[in-house]
Amino acid sequence: MRTTLPIGLGERTEIEAYADFVTGAPPSLRDALGIASRRFGPVLAVAVRENPSRFFDRAGGFGAEQPVTADAVAEVCDFYREQGVAQGSLMIAPAVLPRDWAATAARFGLTEGNRFVKVGCDTESALAAADGVAALEPGLRVGPVQPEQAHEWATVMMTTFGFTKPAALIDMAASCVGRPGWRQYAVWEDERIIAVASVFLNGECADMFGAATLPEGRRRGAQSALLTVRARAAREAGCRWLVAETGAEGPGDHNTSLHNMLRAGFERLYERVTWVWHAGATSAP
Repeated sequence: MRTTLPIGLGERTEIEAYADFVTGAPPSLRDALGIASRRFGPVLAVAVRENPSRFFDRAGGFGAEQPVTADAVAEVCDFYREQGVAQGSLMIAPAVLPRDWAATAARFGLTEGNRFVKVGCDTESALAAADGVAALEPGLRVGPVQPEQAHEWATVMMTTFGFTKPAALIDMAASCVGRPGWRQYAVWEDERIIAVASVFLNGECADMFGAATLPEGRRRGAQSALLTVRARAAREAGCRWLVAETGAEGPGDHNTSLHNMLRAGFERLYERVTWVWHAGATSAP
């Protein structure tokens, strides 16, 4: 990597993307889905009470401006308790975990959840990598999503991830199309969208967000093309760095999304454990 991406900036950009994606929805959707967010200094927590997957119930930005403390963890856990969600995730980069983290996690009943790989690169490195648009399979095309295509775009994204109930989740995603600070793209086969992705622009850093491909669109270069057009958009917006996160590979696993990004110039930055708070957990004094 030509430049060193500050850990705090990468983590903050990620949680800002998730928060804006859900809290930017119209008030009627926020009410229907029980969407809420709260800031605790540099830490930002998000909850979507009516989403059974609990995917969007997360907090991040830890260590961005100040050390991770038990008080900050307590505030996040209290927020999730107030929102009435079954669980919430704390995303904390390993380099900023305090030495007494094991005791803090035990105090609040936090358990280890899924592991994610944080990847990143400077924008110019991504643009110097292979041109995904040029390599797109003939018959497919990539381009920006227009407002009238928002619902189809959102349906592809949320269906691929399994976030279809309640149906308002798709409307929530569709409401992001055209929002300031975002760019949405799709790959079409004829007039049908087969792959989607977004990029969230956060000053000097951009987050590659929500890449999803229908089964019939896979292994045809769609995601590589979407990485290229998003890197171009980030450069046009003045972003110096690109970040993304995807599932870590276990023994014998192959994460296609991870390897697509590595081919596109991204580098592994670190592997991050998801720390999960459960509603039944009691905090030790």
